[in-house]
Amino acid sequence: MSRATTGKGTLLRLGFLDADGALDALAALGPAGDPLLALLSRTADPDQALAALVRVAEAAEDRDELLAALVDDEGTAMRLLCVLGASEALGDHLVRHPGHWHELTDPLLGSTRPAAYAVREGLLRAVGADPHDPRPTATVPDAAALDALRVEYRRILLRLASRDLAHHLGLDDAAAELSDLAAGTLEAALAIARQRVGADAASTRLAVVAMGKCGGHELNYVSDVDVIFAYEPVDGADESVAARAATQLASNLIQVCGDHTGEGTIWPVDAALRPEGKSGPLVRTIASHRGYYERWAKTWEFQALLKARPVAGDLALGREYVAMVAPLVWSAAERQGFVEDTQAMRRRVVDHIPPREADRQLKLGSGGLRDVEFAVQLLQLVHGRADEKLRAQATLSALAELTRGGYVGREDGEALHEAYSFLRMLEHRIQLSQLRRTHVVPTDEGALRRLGRSMGFHKEPAANLDKTWQHHRREVRRLHEKLFYRPLLAAVAKIPGPEARLSPEAAASRLAALGYADPKAALRHLEALTSGVTRAARIQRALLPAMLGWMADAPDPDAGLFGFRRISESLGDTPWYLKTLRDEGQVAERLAKLLATSRYATRLLEREPQGVRMLGEDLDPLPAEALTEEMVASSSRQQDPEKAVRAIRAIRRRELFRIAAGDMLGLIDVADVGAGLSRLTDATLEATLVVTMRAVCEARSLDAPPTRIAVIAMGRYGGFELSYGSDADVLFVHDPEPGADPQAAASYAQAVANEIRRLLSLPGDDPALLVDADLRPEGKQGALVRTLESYAAYYAKWSKVWEAQALLRADAVVGDRDLRERFEAMIDPLRFPAEGITDDDVVEVRRIKARVDQERLPRGADPTTHLKLGRGGLADIEWTVQLLQMRHAGRVPALRTSRTLEALSAAVEAELISVEDAEELEHGWRTVSRIRNAVTLVRGKPGDHLPRDAREKAAVAAMLGYAPGASDEMVNDYLRITRRAHAVVDRIFWG
Repeated sequence: MSRATTGKGTLLRLGFLDADGALDALAALGPAGDPLLALLSRTADPDQALAALVRVAEAAEDRDELLAALVDDEGTAMRLLCVLGASEALGDHLVRHPGHWHELTDPLLGSTRPAAYAVREGLLRAVGADPHDPRPTATVPDAAALDALRVEYRRILLRLASRDLAHHLGLDDAAAELSDLAAGTLEAALAIARQRVGADAASTRLAVVAMGKCGGHELNYVSDVDVIFAYEPVDGADESVAARAATQLASNLIQVCGDHTGEGTIWPVDAALRPEGKSGPLVRTIASHRGYYERWAKTWEFQALLKARPVAGDLALGREYVAMVAPLVWSAAERQGFVEDTQAMRRRVVDHIPPREADRQLKLGSGGLRDVEFAVQLLQLVHGRADEKLRAQATLSALAELTRGGYVGREDGEALHEAYSFLRMLEHRIQLSQLRRTHVVPTDEGALRRLGRSMGFHKEPAANLDKTWQHHRREVRRLHEKLFYRPLLAAVAKIPGPEARLSPEAAASRLAALGYADPKAALRHLEALTSGVTRAARIQRALLPAMLGWMADAPDPDAGLFGFRRISESLGDTPWYLKTLRDEGQVAERLAKLLATSRYATRLLEREPQGVRMLGEDLDPLPAEALTEEMVASSSRQQDPEKAVRAIRAIRRRELFRIAAGDMLGLIDVADVGAGLSRLTDATLEATLVVTMRAVCEARSLDAPPTRIAVIAMGRYGGFELSYGSDADVLFVHDPEPGADPQAAASYAQAVANEIRRLLSLPGDDPALLVDADLRPEGKQGALVRTLESYAAYYAKWSKVWEAQALLRADAVVGDRDLRERFEAMIDPLRFPAEGITDDDVVEVRRIKARVDQERLPRGADPTTHLKLGRGGLADIEWTVQLLQMRHAGRVPALRTSRTLEALSAAVEAELISVEDAEELEHGWRTVSRIRNAVTLVRGKPGDHLPRDAREKAAVAAMLGYAPGASDEMVNDYLRITRRAHAVVDRIFWG
């Protein structure tokens, strides 16, 4: 094998792509070439690094010294080759100024960061200015000064880039050095500007205040340097002369940095962030700035001022400017719509990205640097009013403080830190290549390979770079949405600055102002929640100012705060709890509203605090099948029947809270609430039936049940219209297995039914489910369980019209499917007679209704406000619909339903009732049902009256969507709606 072939193979293995070109370049270097191959293989682009080295060597007067130094000193070689491999622009600079390679021989370069004052002095001396002069002025001729400034700038940049690339400087250090370099460059540019302006320059004090990344000590390799100019006339100077001189100084400074010369350019100085932008004067006095910011400034201007830092010119004046704007910056979050304006501004930035760049934009695109910066800055501006530790100017420093203070979760903070560091490093490497201001990730395979290798991906660099970038983009996008659009931000931003920090003094005055009935007790709860230096206490201090306001908007803020304390204490240090409240959507706001409105929901949460998690989920009721499966699986792990049913009831308790929360928050229609509660009861009875049948078999030493059992839902349960306080009205039916002893089967079924009722009514941490079988044949005197034949015989011989009416709501939902279907087939002719009920039966139904109205209305109850039995109440409406069913369901199949609203719709379709009358009945049914549910949720126990207590009435009104103070309006609406429904009942039911 020839030497050339061997050489090519080696070069390819070392990462070279153009082996022929590399061989030619190595030959041009002579004996120095081969010893450098290993180091070249570690660079971003070995081909580019080798070719640039040849060019630099050819340009250098001390070529032999250069090559000898590279061979003898690995540190020097690594620094130079890393720069040449990563930056074509700095390679070109070294070709123009080959003597600058000596800068990379400094053995301390890898470990020592140059002091900012030393950088400034070097740049000033380059233009002939005295660094110790209070107003340093250039003495080198103007054109030569411009070139000298650029050469010195590139010299320092060369040293910095070599440390960054070869010694892994780190993002913070590199960005801070670049910011110091920019500050020194602005000072030297101002020195040249003073030389241009001449004597008038002495009439003014000019401060250069850096904004954005330069102000935050986190500048890129190539970026606009955003500044604001503030000036004041010196004592005794003419104000107009001082203003003109300041404007000339600022204009010339901008030109010095941005003009192109034989040595290129530095970067643009952008003063567009000044008051009124490009339309406003370039320079202003402190007073003029203050007047503008206090009266005219927009939201984004205060966000921009977050990083303001004096960097050049009169630093004392610059510090005065920063001190002036600081109170305005840290109160900006209290401006009307501040959070929403900031969020809208970020969306506008994304919308204006050119479509061809959207997927490659590292800075402005979704999942890019701006997403991190906007989220961090918004959190700073909202919470930094009360917590001065958050006022760090650098993004990563601020993020660390936000994480340390509990405003951002640890995992989220770490993920954002890692992603932002990666994205910034990638931005640096992209810009370093040509020293151009760009934030677009290239698509060229060679450029991606170079970038990937410069970031440490030496195996499949382009693919691995893209994979890692996409991972961080997804993380940033996810966390930006989570943090930037956090509802807590808008709530906290509305709290006046002194009250945003929950000190005892601020809390006491805030509680009284918010209308807490017992501020002293509330303050004790706050102290218990926020005292100490734990992370939980810090998060509570951030949460509670907003939660106090949300609770105060609800009817019973004192109860809400007490409930919140109990739940917080029961969950203790559970890691997800406070994190969920802080981060997950509207959980904290929803929790505050529930606790300050509903005793029912509060008691459920106190017994099942894990339910807090549900508030960030879909609150629609779960289907019965899924619940049954979960309940059966959970109960099967317990041998003891009581423990097994407790497991079932725990799931029921959780789902009761889901439905209650969705109802209170207005996310579930009242008909869906009834259906959800009914399906939950289905699942509870089904799983309990499984447990009790197994337990009775074991107690009686039976291998298998001697009979099949079904549970028939009746009443509002059968109609899918349960409310929170409803009993479960049922019938028990059984059917002995072939060959089974009838007596043994009946005894078994009786034992199962009794055990179901006992286990579900035991005292516990959840609301008991009372299983009521009083609608069975012969009522309480009749057998608890009957066979199908026994039911058929009874109904055939003894059934009364009221029993046929009761069977309208029979829905066979639990137990043996075949038995359920046969039961419904057996009762259908009775409840849906082919010719309808007789006129005598109609009279009997009306007679029974009149007796119910007279006898069952509680003594002293107001018939106009009783929700169930009052005029136009539930009983009126439901009996009216049921009478239509009994009279017409035999010939109108659509009426054969157990649900009131479905039957009402079918009656309209069959023209048995007018659309207008049906709408009045439906409106009445929905209104009364909602109020009845709301009363239970508010009081924590069932109630069939409109509440008389003012706070309870206000809470019910709030749940129905009435404005604060409008509870009397709710009562008036109720009376009007039920009066109109009762008028329809008079016509349709009573005839």
